[in-house]
Amino acid sequence: MNASTLVSHETIYCAIYAQPRGTLRTELIKMLRKSKAGRRTRGRVARQFTGIQNMTSIDLRPPEIAARIVPGHWEGDLIKGARNASAVGTIVERTSRYVMLVKLDNSSSGCVLEGFTQRLRRVPSSLRKTMTYDQGTEMALHETLAKRLRMDIFFCDPHSPWQRGSNENANGLIREYLPKGMDLSLVTQEQLTAVEKSLNTRPRKILGFRTPAEVFADLKLDNIAGVALQA
Repeated sequence: MNASTLVSHETIYCAIYAQPRGTLRTELIKMLRKSKAGRRTRGRVARQFTGIQNMTSIDLRPPEIAARIVPGHWEGDLIKGARNASAVGTIVERTSRYVMLVKLDNSSSGCVLEGFTQRLRRVPSSLRKTMTYDQGTEMALHETLAKRLRMDIFFCDPHSPWQRGSNENANGLIREYLPKGMDLSLVTQEQLTAVEKSLNTRPRKILGFRTPAEVFADLKLDNIAGVALQA
């Protein structure tokens, strides 16, 4: 192999999971960030009824969102604590990979509505265009959230976390600070803010070794400049 040849993470994952079941495969999987015994096929999954009304499918999401051409498009999710009894909201901006964590009293749709509303209202309106979410029932009040924030909300296909890959990757990093099995109800917003700062000031290769905080700050400056030009 040429020294300059690059192998994608997906190629590595596929090679490992293609190994016959046995000691070598088990040891290789343990070395992965997300060491799951198997992987779901990345095909189109049949749509299922989740109890969420009037969802807008990700299939209708404008293509420039997937291409990350325009900033202001977010992905959201919850990470759950011990016995799924506690949760923290995670929101990631697709262009900058900027992470925001939301303290929640529980994972009810009402609590998620209020928590996400308060946090996203701090973002300039021109930088909160859309959010992509999975079909978790905590988003049952998505129409109210969309109206409050004046942003469109799109829903992934069932069991398709790669459709909001920035958020899934961020959740993996967040788990280094808030591991599975932890009681997240004991975590304060101040502690979550410290985790945010650590993640957002970490240089990222995909950003040319700039930090999410630096890129997001530039996006906000561009937003201010754009508003001034229109005035």
